[in-house]
Amino acid sequence: MTRLLCVSALSFALIAASPTSPIAQAPAGSDANATLRTAFTAAYNLDYPEAIGNARKAAALDPNNPRVQRGLATIVWLQILFRRGAVSIDHYLGSISKSQKTLPKPDPESAEEFKRAIGRAIELANARLKANPNDLQAKFDAGAAYGLQASYVASVEGSVMSAFGIAKRAYKTQDEVLTLDSSRVAAGVVVGTYRYIISTLNPAMRTVAWFAGFEGGKKEGIALLEAAVRDSEARIDAQAALMLIYSREGRHAEVVKIAHDLGTEFPRNRLFQLEEGAAAIRAGRAADADSVLTRGIDALKKDSRPKIPAEEATWYYKRGLARLNQNHPAPASADLQHALGAMPSDWIRGKIHVEVGKLADLAGRRQDALAAYRTAKTLCENTDDTLCAKEADRWMRKPFSFGG
Repeated sequence: MTRLLCVSALSFALIAASPTSPIAQAPAGSDANATLRTAFTAAYNLDYPEAIGNARKAAALDPNNPRVQRGLATIVWLQILFRRGAVSIDHYLGSISKSQKTLPKPDPESAEEFKRAIGRAIELANARLKANPNDLQAKFDAGAAYGLQASYVASVEGSVMSAFGIAKRAYKTQDEVLTLDSSRVAAGVVVGTYRYIISTLNPAMRTVAWFAGFEGGKKEGIALLEAAVRDSEARIDAQAALMLIYSREGRHAEVVKIAHDLGTEFPRNRLFQLEEGAAAIRAGRAADADSVLTRGIDALKKDSRPKIPAEEATWYYKRGLARLNQNHPAPASADLQHALGAMPSDWIRGKIHVEVGKLADLAGRRQDALAAYRTAKTLCENTDDTLCAKEADRWMRKPFSFGG
């Protein structure tokens, strides 16, 4: 069940979105709602000090609102994920890498603040459900809070077994919401993501998931998420999940569009631009990717705000790959060497060495290429990056060439 829980929880971490971010749920016109909206806008723009400050203010303004408490927990979680650096689609394609297990632990104060806020959100939602079992909003709030808690436990604490029971509760609760009122499409973020992930498991694991209370269905899961995109409450969360799912399904042009649209809406979030460029590479649009990534690198140089770990290396690796795919070896080599010198994480370093090997093959330096592929394979295997390791193996067996 490891893959089920990790991927379903971590898919929401890709572009710093959380299950059902409660930015549209507090009563219209309330001070807490307006403040929470400001907090989420800041968070999606990577302005975390402002986001945290406003989220705390909203929680103080309406301390007995489970949605507001969940909002604070969500933004604290987003900041933790940003500081840890595992926020890109690359982290979750193919397999969960060991890099996830070796990421730095969150600072104790942030971890405690998250647990306190999410615990309060769950307590308040369940108290309302106890008072009125037919309160669908309270049921939705409880399910959303459990979904966020499961995501935190799996993505930050790395405790898959602990996350399993919470994930079951989140799925069951949100599935009940949809059954009772199909118009509440925001509940489809959790249900749709779990259903998709379960559909990708092998038959034995799907059977275990079914007995645990989960249902699969790739088309059904995607449809639920696509419906949630049309809901103002769940839109960003659903888009974040779909970026990963579309990438797994080879629908890269759609990922380019989502990332571009989100980057336009939140222009200070450079990571959306990074994902747009990466998706353009996967879509076979290397020239477009080069242009997007060049603009992003220029912006990165001017941005004095904190960066995710190995962020500079990631930008230059991606642009180097885009330039190699255009058969521009000199600028590609310059970018890849820059990436190697920018303290990349091991999982990125392995990918870089694959591309260095390709450049050596194109230049007729087969022994240098083989050395690069061997290094790449070791690094990729050490981080459980199966796709990278397979690619290194492929080019060790025969020299890289375009169309080969």
